[in-house]
Amino acid sequence: QVQLVESGGGLVQAGGSLRLSCAASGRTFSTYHMGWFRQAPGKERAFVAAISWRGGSTYYADSVKGRFTISRDNDKNTVYLQMNSLKPEDTAVYYCAADRNTVVPTTPRQYDYWGQGTQVTVSS
Repeated sequence: QVQLVESGGGLVQAGGSLRLSCAASGRTFSTYHMGWFRQAPGKERAFVAAISWRGGSTYYADSVKGRFTISRDNDKNTVYLQMNSLKPEDTAVYYCAADRNTVVPTTPRQYDYWGQGTQVTVSS
């Protein structure tokens, strides 16, 4: 089992940047694929990015490609989401998630463990 805690959210102007962090408990972090999702008010939770357990493969939603970068540091049990060129439509609660599937999951129902979320608000 793994516990996840997100941090780094906040209020930023359009065009700005934020880096989200997700710290995981336990000594098995390096065996989990990790994902970032977001949920805006009145909308379903949506895939943002995912990274394989060793960090060799990354996946992005089309809406964030070229602006967001997912990375991980297995020595620090942490996954990151660097968000650049932020837009008002990026405003949402951002969640990290962990899973041990054979393939890297990109849908919420495939992930077993979730953090509590961190709010990102982008003003225009």
